[in-house]
Amino acid sequence: MKPVIITCAVTGSIHTPTMSEFLPITPDEIATQAIAAADAGAAILHLHARDPANGRPTPDPEVFMQFLPKIKEATNAVVNISTGGGPGMSVDERIAAAMRASPEMASLNMGSMNFGLYPLLDKYSDWKHDWEPKFLDMTRDFIFRNTFQDIETILQKLGEGCGTRFEFECYDVGHLYNLAHFVDRGLIKPPFFVQTIFGLLGGIGADEENLMHMRRMALKLFGDDHEWSVLAAGRFQMPYVTRAGTMGGNVRVGLEDSLYLGKGELAQTNAQQVTKIRRILEDLSMTIATPDEARQRLALKGANNVAF
Repeated sequence: MKPVIITCAVTGSIHTPTMSEFLPITPDEIATQAIAAADAGAAILHLHARDPANGRPTPDPEVFMQFLPKIKEATNAVVNISTGGGPGMSVDERIAAAMRASPEMASLNMGSMNFGLYPLLDKYSDWKHDWEPKFLDMTRDFIFRNTFQDIETILQKLGEGCGTRFEFECYDVGHLYNLAHFVDRGLIKPPFFVQTIFGLLGGIGADEENLMHMRRMALKLFGDDHEWSVLAAGRFQMPYVTRAGTMGGNVRVGLEDSLYLGKGELAQTNAQQVTKIRRILEDLSMTIATPDEARQRLALKGANNVAF
């Protein structure tokens, strides 16, 4: 087996400040947690930004630029900027930070979908900020837009324009076929970094049969031209990424995907989750990829060719 590439998704746009006091909010908190995650073994850092005043997800490039240079200066990790943004953001807003920073990697969601966060409303009663329950409730009637035109635009502006390569986020089997469509058109070239996602309401469920099916279909569609990775939401995180590692895949952890380290125990840092999955994988006789190994396998342009 090849060394396992660990991605850490540091803060995301799903969880809100009420849900965990440990969720990084300010640029300094995001930088500190990202650097610690890289030190713990994360080769790739998947990054969103938040309004430092209230923790709400923000697409503002100026906020990103308050932590991106700090991370680059302190680590050799690959910086991966989200183009998923957060619910309610336009596509132009979602890509603004990546266009400014010209990163080695960016995420790219491979299809439109219902994206339901509203069940989280039932878990909390006292909110730190007024925006939180409204933000979650609006997802009852929300479609996470990623049309074919949107995908083409991002591929052209970021891929061709900036030399950025992508973490292709696939929430269902149809998203794998959408990726194959763009491959067939010659708009995406190997090697592909295919991130299969389980357990988000609106996407494919966290069921072991689904994990195996997504793996089989990725192999059928992309063969040896892809690097396969897995993330799973909430309590499914560690079991699913462990399974992916034993199947020869790569893994993603981080407070974007789960706030917990174990049952009933909030993770105090992203580095704790990275350390845990690294220990599990190494105990199973697997090795962990360095950032430079990830760069080589994913054909990235190198940290010296970014704009931050």
